[in-house]
Amino acid sequence: MEEVCGAAAAAPLRGDVEEPKQGSVLFLGGNEVKSSAVVKYSSAPPQAAFARLQEKTDLKLPPANWLRESAKLGPAGTTILGNNKKSKPFSSFGMAYDFIDSVGNDVDVVSDSENIKKLLKIPYSKSHVSMAVHRIGRTLLLDELDIQELFMRSSQTGDWTWLKEFYQRLIDQKWQRKKKSKEHWYQKAILSKFLYYSINGDGAAQPVPSTSKQHQEGPVSGESDEAGEASWPAPFEMPSSLSEDPGASNQGLKNDFVRNILWTFEDIHMLVGSNMPIFGGGRYPAVSLRLRDNNKPINVLTGIDYWLDNLICNVPELVMCFHVNGIVQKYEMIKTEDIPNLENSNFSTKVIKDIAQNILSFLKSNCTKEGHTYWLFKASGSDIVKLYDLTTLCEETEDKYQNPFTMPVAILLYKVACNMMLKKNQNKKHYGTIRTLLLNCLKLLDNGRHPQIIASANYMLSELFQLDEPKKEDSTDFPISGNSDESYSEEEEEMPDSDENGSYSNSSDPPDDNKAVAIIKSVGELSVPEKYKSVHRIRPSCAFPVCHGTEERCRLVLNYVLEGLKSVDSSVKKESDLPAADPSTPIPLKYEDESTSGGPECLEKQMALFLDKMGSFQKGKHSSQSGMIPGSWQYKMKLQLILKSSKAYYVLSDAAMILQKYGRALRYIKLALQCHDTYCCLCASMLPEVLVFLCQCLTLCGDIQLMLAQNANNRAAYLEEYNYQTKEDQEILHSLHRESRCQVFAWATDLSTDLECQLSVSCKCYEAANEILLFSNLKNQNPEQHVQVLKRMGNIRNEIGVFYMNQAAAVQTERVVSKTVSTTEQQLWKKSFSCFEEGIQNFESIDDATNAALLLCNTGRLMRICAQAHCAAEGDFKREFSPEEALYYNKAIDYYLKALRSLGKRDVHPAVWDSVNWELSTTYFTMATLQQDYAPLSRKAQEQIEKEVSEAMMKSLKYCDIDTVSARQPLCQYRAATIHHRLASMYHSCLRNQVGDEHLRKQHRVLADLHYSKAVRLFQLLKDAPCELLRVQLERVAFAEFQMASQNSSAGKLKTLFGALDIMAKTKGAFQLIKNELVAESEQASEGKSAAENMSPTDSSTSLNKEEVLKLLSIFESRMSFLLLQSIKLLTSTKKKIGVINEEEAVLQTNKQVYSLLLRATANRSLTLLERVEVILNLLEQLTQNSDTGSAGIQ
Repeated sequence: MEEVCGAAAAAPLRGDVEEPKQGSVLFLGGNEVKSSAVVKYSSAPPQAAFARLQEKTDLKLPPANWLRESAKLGPAGTTILGNNKKSKPFSSFGMAYDFIDSVGNDVDVVSDSENIKKLLKIPYSKSHVSMAVHRIGRTLLLDELDIQELFMRSSQTGDWTWLKEFYQRLIDQKWQRKKKSKEHWYQKAILSKFLYYSINGDGAAQPVPSTSKQHQEGPVSGESDEAGEASWPAPFEMPSSLSEDPGASNQGLKNDFVRNILWTFEDIHMLVGSNMPIFGGGRYPAVSLRLRDNNKPINVLTGIDYWLDNLICNVPELVMCFHVNGIVQKYEMIKTEDIPNLENSNFSTKVIKDIAQNILSFLKSNCTKEGHTYWLFKASGSDIVKLYDLTTLCEETEDKYQNPFTMPVAILLYKVACNMMLKKNQNKKHYGTIRTLLLNCLKLLDNGRHPQIIASANYMLSELFQLDEPKKEDSTDFPISGNSDESYSEEEEEMPDSDENGSYSNSSDPPDDNKAVAIIKSVGELSVPEKYKSVHRIRPSCAFPVCHGTEERCRLVLNYVLEGLKSVDSSVKKESDLPAADPSTPIPLKYEDESTSGGPECLEKQMALFLDKMGSFQKGKHSSQSGMIPGSWQYKMKLQLILKSSKAYYVLSDAAMILQKYGRALRYIKLALQCHDTYCCLCASMLPEVLVFLCQCLTLCGDIQLMLAQNANNRAAYLEEYNYQTKEDQEILHSLHRESRCQVFAWATDLSTDLECQLSVSCKCYEAANEILLFSNLKNQNPEQHVQVLKRMGNIRNEIGVFYMNQAAAVQTERVVSKTVSTTEQQLWKKSFSCFEEGIQNFESIDDATNAALLLCNTGRLMRICAQAHCAAEGDFKREFSPEEALYYNKAIDYYLKALRSLGKRDVHPAVWDSVNWELSTTYFTMATLQQDYAPLSRKAQEQIEKEVSEAMMKSLKYCDIDTVSARQPLCQYRAATIHHRLASMYHSCLRNQVGDEHLRKQHRVLADLHYSKAVRLFQLLKDAPCELLRVQLERVAFAEFQMASQNSSAGKLKTLFGALDIMAKTKGAFQLIKNELVAESEQASEGKSAAENMSPTDSSTSLNKEEVLKLLSIFESRMSFLLLQSIKLLTSTKKKIGVINEEEAVLQTNKQVYSLLLRATANRSLTLLERVEVILNLLEQLTQNSDTGSAGIQ
């Protein structure tokens, strides 16, 4: 069986944790009780064999080495005389500080082994029990609370008077501590001498002068009292700055045990301190040494003492030395498992186990409030055990610091929370525990006395709320159970009155017993298995508050930050020259309108100053107005708190931005940057992550300013949001103003009413962010952020470019009188062009082809505006297409082609690709149209112009996609139809005006015919262009008439005539569309006459075209009349010459009838437009029926 014995190895340094070893399971007299012990720390030397004393050795004579420091005995040798009774009210805290990992989590109890033994002997012993109990997480700390010693102190200091009065009411006033008998001190003395003999190598008695007996017996009790008094800390002496080892202070918090042992007794885990000397020798590697009077049998209490000591220290054997009147008689070896079965000392180990479990359950069920001091008390000779909450009783007095446990408990809560925070792999489920520990710690502390711990605790509380990662909707990490400060069960008042839990009724108790939290009515109950069940188990993880949104989370963080800042500020000595600012007075937010702001030039200076300041961080300058010393805890803590508040305000700003509350977003980012400004003032060197965060702030500020510029119509609402401030924000700002003026970023965060200024500020924010990334060499470590900043720079430069371009267009529209381009326009073009150029560079530097293409497209648009500005302002008759216009249109075309090259292919971004193609097509079309309509004949020959127009039109067609189905398809079809129509008209015109070259005339005739037919086909696809279709068809008719004029033969003329009439017949679809529109309009008019009366000619699409329809209808009627007349003449003359052909006769009759009806209709002036259209449709119907026979007959 492997034994765990810490003394066998060299002692590790305090605080080091040995690898846990499997403890032994001891089988004790057939009743199995599981017990294992792991030595966590030992200061004892390697075990030495004890010296077996010769028979008849007189223990009354002191050995030569008596009372000298002995490493083998440790403190046991000297303290056994009575010093060991020195009260150690904080011994468990010393251990807890050293093994902070175990506290609050794994261990149930931390205590001195003497206290553990005293508790487990309660049912067997009549002696009084007085212990202080504290809870940290799920761990209970037990310490001896020597009431008599406490009251001796209180009579000198005046502390604890309330407890003294309470105690005297509670206990018989005559009760006093019994004086120790002479027999007691005699037994102590011979035990001490026996231990010194046992480590003396030769084992011989070396007597010393008899006066030494008086020396050792005389001052013992006084020494005890003195030492006891010194062990109580003064309530106000705890240093605000915690040293690494609180045990080093004279507060009685030192862990001065020889061994710290992790003892597992059944299912109870205890961290125990022990000073028992352990020797080597015998059949086992470790034994404990005991001295007994042969005349006095061992009683149960002594047996339990010996057994528990050996279990706790994992010692398998006991060596008993018997004496009579101090003369050594014999030695006896007893196995640890045999101790419970010794004569006169029989006890059940199972019962001891039950007592342990019952006491732990009783304490855990009732000591529920973290930070409270509980007092477990049993009067001497009494069977009743009572538990009081001293903290609650203490609250009736004026000062909570009268409780000397307040500070040790607060510091332990703080240390346990710190330890949990430092674990990097900590799961968020522990955040609730950490928060509860810190909140309970803060309840115990006073700001005036402990500002550092309060500031640090508040900072840790703020750190629990994650700001830099998006909150998951499913709060799996945070069990939802409300947002109470006390996250542990506190339902001790609702404990049911049942035998299962013991009776908590106090009706039969004295009046003062109602102060008790809980009572064990008889110590006998502790021996009953599971008499006290821990029904209200302390939950292992505490609930973390559920924040119902980003704003709530940030506000909690800022609340903790503010408390931390207040603590820091209150501890810094106030300088007389500090600006007197009242936290309750709002700090005015600077607001500028365009009249006071210096515009972009002023921004440039501010930017330069800012970047100069940023550069100065490299030189290590810093200045604090409040006089904080760099490196002090106040300085370090304030930096951390300021940075945390800056992050919280950034997150708030980002959240407001998402909600489109841009005024609020600007206010929050202003506060974030003011925090950052203060951080910069204090900090000697900027950490890379802080600079990266500053870039994020400036980038967000740029975004907000851009959104404010784009939503200028809501400016009043944004201004109201911007100027609102909470009291919390004012107080944080007040703390910032103690260190700096917070004006470095004012240029970026002022709310301007000038659009240009807002856009410029936005751009400067992005530029500043980019500069920081560049000069601090952070762009390589943060490539994503650098890309984002450059993308935003490109975007804002596009916005500014568009702003200047629109301004230039507006100036151009307003220019009526002046014929030349104004200087203002040229300046605006330059600014716009410069912005576009810089934006394109930004996008190209990050290989963003799509956005670069969009900016190239906008530059093309700018070139077209420049071209339009160069249109001569003279009358249209004199106007010619100028070289400047041609130059700018060609430049525009170059930019559009560059945009297409940037994209490479349509797949990269179909929408942008289509847009650029459309713009390019439009530019070619506009240029060709202007050249056609305002031909520069003074500079170029007609043929040259026609060639250029034709080329431009064909290029426009090339980039006009009529096949792809999209929202733009009808536009493309209309454009293509118009191009074909214009080309056909141009060739038609050339044919009319040209003489000579027959080959060229033929070519023009073919081209005109081709383009007319294409234009007709495309116009027929569109349902909203009947007039255009009609116009093209009429031009085709005119083209046929022109051809007919040059024909000589009747047959040829008749063929052309029938072709023209066929074209006329095909206009039926266009007239049907016109009719439908007119019918729809008349129906609308009949439904609401008043609406129709008020309708202006531009109110509907139909009204817009009425004039055009009338004009085209008149032409159509005249041309139809002419063609019908000509056909009747030709058919009649042909009939006379060659006789009648039935088909021709039918055609002739139809044409005569149609002609007759047409003449009557045109003569009737009273017909409405709709009726005239219906007549034409009727006539075309008749013509269509005979068109086939007519054309057959001609051939």
